[in-house]
Amino acid sequence: MEVDGKRILIEGRIPRIAKLDPWYQQEWFEDVENPEVLIDALRKSKHPPDILTFWQRLPDTEPKYSYPMELDSIAALPIKSYSSWSENQIDRKTRNKIRKAQKNNVIVKPATFDDNFVRGITSIFNETPIRQGRSYLHYGKDFETVKRQFSRFLFREEIFGAYLGEELIGFIMLAYAENYAFLGQIISKIAHRDLAPNNALLAKAVERCAEKGVPYLVYALWLEDSLGDFKRSNGFQKFDLPRYYVPLTSRGKLVLKLGLHRGWKAALPNRLKRPLKELRKFWHRLNNR
Repeated sequence: MEVDGKRILIEGRIPRIAKLDPWYQQEWFEDVENPEVLIDALRKSKHPPDILTFWQRLPDTEPKYSYPMELDSIAALPIKSYSSWSENQIDRKTRNKIRKAQKNNVIVKPATFDDNFVRGITSIFNETPIRQGRSYLHYGKDFETVKRQFSRFLFREEIFGAYLGEELIGFIMLAYAENYAFLGQIISKIAHRDLAPNNALLAKAVERCAEKGVPYLVYALWLEDSLGDFKRSNGFQKFDLPRYYVPLTSRGKLVLKLGLHRGWKAALPNRLKRPLKELRKFWHRLNNR
């Protein structure tokens, strides 16, 4: 549905939770400026959702509203200049990986979203069904599906490819919001992991943000896993953003009181999450030998 110019998606059955449409990545690129207008419209709808959730975007980290609130942690890199990042925000090991990519003739340059590029990223997606210990979302997609899905946001994105000769071995999609740039996608071929193409791509993203005067580079959520390690090694920091949960029905109030509004995964104690992730990795390894 659309309310006050915002696309709203309602997910789940019990509870039904309304949010800015994640399919269009709206939470990263739009603010909820008038929450009361949105709340009132949803309550008056034919089948009102149980809860409305929205957050404040970087750099607006101080709570502005009195609704029930929790903190969402994102990974963001403050950017002053490329040299400041390279000299002060990353360690020697990370700098060496960037140099390694350069010495091995990995060239990062602007890419055009044409059929040849789509064939290249389709090849990357279909290299392996498992990435970071879990089933890979884009594995098995054909040319037309990839072209359709990854052309949706070209109006706000720049694309850079990592090339080894004529072969596309990695790419990054850099999207711009008002106060930061957002890494919509960064991925490379596992077969060329030893050449550190992801480090080279990230370095290019930092360089581009510095050129444009963008103060932050955002890399989605703050994680405690191998991807989180990559973010930390490249200078990303944890920023806590207020996320609001507004009950719209009596069932929504009960769900919030019981702490079930984030789903069963979020309700798990942190001490159980890492062992379960390791078990998942082990399971995938057994099933993909």
